[in-house]
Amino acid sequence: MGELSRMIQQRLDDAYASLRSAHAEGDAYLADIRQEEINDLRRIAANNDIGVEPPRCD
Repeated sequence: MGELSRMIQQRLDDAYASLRSAHAEGDAYLADIRQEEINDLRRIAANNDIGVEPPRCD
């Protein structure tokens, strides 16, 4: 896995964790921001032919 792949996967993992926390805390604004970040990262990955793992359910 290349450096870009690792960076995108790590940022996605962090964004999904933050999204789960935002939902748990009822913070709709932060949830919206994290969802947009996830969408952007997934688009970047797709544009660069990088496969990303599905979100972890922890």
